[in-house]
Amino acid sequence: MGRRVSNSKKNTRLLLGLLAIVLATCHASDFIRLEGGVVIATQHRMERKTEIVRETQETQITLKLNIDGSGKSNISTGVGFFDHLLELFAKHGFFDLEMNATGDLHVDAHHTVEDVGICLGDAFREGVGDKTGMRRFGSFTVPMYESLAQIDLDLCGRSYLHYQTPLSHGTVGTFDVELAEEFFHGFVNHSGTTLHINVPYGTNRHHIIEAIFKGVAKALDIATSIDDRVSGVLSTKGSL
Repeated sequence: MGRRVSNSKKNTRLLLGLLAIVLATCHASDFIRLEGGVVIATQHRMERKTEIVRETQETQITLKLNIDGSGKSNISTGVGFFDHLLELFAKHGFFDLEMNATGDLHVDAHHTVEDVGICLGDAFREGVGDKTGMRRFGSFTVPMYESLAQIDLDLCGRSYLHYQTPLSHGTVGTFDVELAEEFFHGFVNHSGTTLHINVPYGTNRHHIIEAIFKGVAKALDIATSIDDRVSGVLSTKGSL
């Protein structure tokens, strides 16, 4: 009489066979795990990193961005409050950001701030690539004491900025408040982003601008996140 094989041993052999098939079809960088006896293969996605260099008669900028980072930053623009804004942008968006910018600050900070926005926009456009699997849309509201910033954006390839805030004039340190809008114009034009920034109320210039930068960072973190439910790109056209 032949030897009987228990169901548990049969299941183990079957599972090992399936695992062998999965291992044969997966790349070495893929992550394999077992959940309740089920083989789960999760594709490892390479970090989305870019490096931008921009040199003009007004500014010289080098920038390194890792969209899939942890919030580390090393920023130097020569404008103290602007450095602070970019550092918190990286922190709250979980982007790794290195930037060194020198510009004609003897004139004012306009060219430096605008060109940094251009470079950051270029970095995100290149970093997201063809946007496969990306969520595309992102919205976030940030309260900061008496101020509230509402951010909505779409990484659709169409550049548009709606900027509605109580800010009109004034400075924070050496940073003219109208430069925040110039920064985001540069960013959307070079990243292909539709960006709506609404601050329905707020009185403190520092709070308003900081809430905006935090909100944009959080919305970008959402929009650039990969969703396994997205097949290709999130568009009925098939491309973005």
